[in-house]
Amino acid sequence: SPTSGSPYPPVGDLGVDTAVSALGDGRYAADVSPAWEIWGPMGGYVASLALRAAGAEAGERRPTSFACHYFGVAAFAPVEIEVETRKPGRVAQAQRVSITQQGRPILDAIVWSTLEVEGLEHDDTAPPEVPGPDGLPTVEELVGPGSAPPFPFWENLDSKPLDFISPWPPTEPHPPRWRNWLRFSPTPTFPDPWVDACRSVILIDLPSWPAGHRPHAWQDPPYIAPTLDLNVAFHRPASDEEWLLCDGAAPLAAGGLLPWNARVWSTAGRLLASGGGQCLFRRTAPPA
Repeated sequence: SPTSGSPYPPVGDLGVDTAVSALGDGRYAADVSPAWEIWGPMGGYVASLALRAAGAEAGERRPTSFACHYFGVAAFAPVEIEVETRKPGRVAQAQRVSITQQGRPILDAIVWSTLEVEGLEHDDTAPPEVPGPDGLPTVEELVGPGSAPPFPFWENLDSKPLDFISPWPPTEPHPPRWRNWLRFSPTPTFPDPWVDACRSVILIDLPSWPAGHRPHAWQDPPYIAPTLDLNVAFHRPASDEEWLLCDGAAPLAAGGLLPWNARVWSTAGRLLASGGGQCLFRRTAPPA
């Protein structure tokens, strides 16, 4: 249902809005929902359409890794998806997924999926030393009543930021890191491992600009930074975790490029997914 007083479309449901319809011979159709808009459809959301199509062809295998290149910004309209098995196997399978819209290329992806197998195990990861979501204020409580989010995308998430900056824009540079406890709304978790993995795809994609913009936001620079590619490794399922910690950083910006890295953590400090990608700066106004 719509958020009260929101100027945006009704809140999106990740499971519904990433659903694909089989057309036969590895071809699928999907609708790009305007509820996921940031500078057009949010990249991780569009990538999730490719992941869902791969999952529909993967049988009992679980999603293991995802990598994609973005070629164009999709319109909020139907897209065509084609899945091709590039490396068949009993345990591990690689698929190529392409998304087009009226013949225009939008995204190409490679997806690995695997069955559960035995192997060596260790865990030397260390979660960031931050408070959990319980007791933290929501972004609505921090901003105050009557404030709408800057894009419809943010209506789909309950947000409890760890590094909230007010007022915005700030009056000085801030470190290039963005950390936020996030819960998808209205449906927070999904038993389907492929829909569950879509949550991590979106959260790995999400902090690129919020992190990379922070050292410069105080100057209100005339740039955006669309994503060129996205890479995600899935480590553990998160289907029993409503709140996920998105921990992203963009420690370098040089040569017109903005690389970033991100991790998704559980409330118990378990690493669920990791990845990152590269953005390309685009000027939003002519140089002075």
